[in-house]
Amino acid sequence: MIPLILEPSELAQLMQQDTAEPITAEPITAEPILLIDLSSTANYSTAHIKHAIHIPPGSLIGGVKPAVGKLPTEAALNTLFGAIGYNPKQHIIAYDDEGGGWAGRFIWTLDVIGHKNMSYLNGGIHAWLAADLATTTEVPVIKKTAVKVQIHAEFIASQKHIINTLGDPETLIWDARAPEEYSGQKQVSARGGHIPGAINYEWTKAMDQTRQRRIRTDLKESLTAHGITGDKKIITHCQSHHRSGFTYLLGKSLGYQITAYDGSWSEWGNDANTPIEVG
Repeated sequence: MIPLILEPSELAQLMQQDTAEPITAEPITAEPILLIDLSSTANYSTAHIKHAIHIPPGSLIGGVKPAVGKLPTEAALNTLFGAIGYNPKQHIIAYDDEGGGWAGRFIWTLDVIGHKNMSYLNGGIHAWLAADLATTTEVPVIKKTAVKVQIHAEFIASQKHIINTLGDPETLIWDARAPEEYSGQKQVSARGGHIPGAINYEWTKAMDQTRQRRIRTDLKESLTAHGITGDKKIITHCQSHHRSGFTYLLGKSLGYQITAYDGSWSEWGNDANTPIEVG
């Protein structure tokens, strides 16, 4: 079984298995593995892992103000997944060029549409390059598929749900933004601050900067020290559910019961009726 958190050496080994095309854009193959690159367009054009299909990160969000980070429409998701040759039998491996934000957001999207088999390349393209593994500029040929997604709402936390669970000792809000955003010192929406009772653990704290932004090996201990524990129902968010794509992935990797608030602070902070705390 391919693990959720996959090291570059493990992916390289998969690519060397005795099949003609172990990683391919074809929707159904002997080895139905689909490799997805969520780097910037410029970085993908410069160097990417062979057979990797590029998804522009912006296609993962709805883009409707004020809550621009909400899930795209079903029609938009059908177009997106059809364009990459999606097949539910595939094992999808995602990576990016920033430490896991967009790749984590994609992993969450896969959960939302009910996909079962997925992995994150730990450290993304930076870790791959540091391991001196091969890259290419060749763009794979994609055989598009007809897709009709089904939304699994259990992975999405709505604003209403959060309001109804405020003060619930069994529910924990994980705010992945920077401390100055959490405190209200830096104001991006109409109002600054944080959801009452939310715990701030910035997404980059979970990265080992000395190891190409891989997930830190003491992640569980670090989260526990900040009060984020697996005995709670965790809801994670940031400003637009980009950074919290990574924190969602972290919770998933630890086996925690975690959902994501895709409206995030862009919805909460722009709604005059939602309660906030500052400081």
